[in-house]
Amino acid sequence: MTTALITGASSGIGTVYARRLAARGHDLVLVARDAARLEALAAELRQAHDVGVEVLVVDLTDATAFETVYARLGEGAPVDILVNNAGMAVLGGFGADRTKVASMLNLNMLAPTFLAHAVLPGMVARGGGAIVNIASVLALLPEYGPGAYAATKSYLMTLSQSLHAEYAGNGIYIQAVLPAATRTEIYDRAGGDISGVPGVMEVDHLVDAALIGFDRKELVTIPPVPDVAAWDAFEQARGALAAGFTNAEPAARYRT
Repeated sequence: MTTALITGASSGIGTVYARRLAARGHDLVLVARDAARLEALAAELRQAHDVGVEVLVVDLTDATAFETVYARLGEGAPVDILVNNAGMAVLGGFGADRTKVASMLNLNMLAPTFLAHAVLPGMVARGGGAIVNIASVLALLPEYGPGAYAATKSYLMTLSQSLHAEYAGNGIYIQAVLPAATRTEIYDRAGGDISGVPGVMEVDHLVDAALIGFDRKELVTIPPVPDVAAWDAFEQARGALAAGFTNAEPAARYRT
């Protein structure tokens, strides 16, 4: 793997991914809206690690601008790692402003879906590649996330599992990363205040843990969970539930 494309690279999780992957020797394609930050980060990484860094100043919620990134993944030089990190939150519960919610659905679900759609054919042709989707623990605890934000992260985790089932045989590695509260700008941009949130993880720690999961080829990485047995039990329970899905008749409790 030689080149990684990272969305939302101008701050937070995306910036740390850029620094860590550059330190590993990967060339980078950095995508975000903030040109000044991207250029500063690109200069830093070229100087520190002697890697190639390409900058795409793009708002992924803008349909025309999005096509620039889609074309770069599908038609440009090969991208071996796609980090779908860009995302946003909307406060105010399900009654939040419709325009803001639409932007969130676009950025959190449509953008990563179609960026994966763009990059996968080339990965399959080359027989390898990786896609990292930054989801959230709210994918598993939607009752703790009012509004549609948790649903977008649940979608991203499910998409990751589905892509794994479809493409693992082609040598493609898929990882869903589920952070809990992490010290990023997403709170400020949504109009919230992280100071009252307990157990906030620092971004460097989050990404370093996620990369250990990446190196171990985990499908789902949840950095704050102390005992992996809890996740294993969850997966076993999911499998036990699925065992009943092939029954042709309703369960007895629905026939009385």
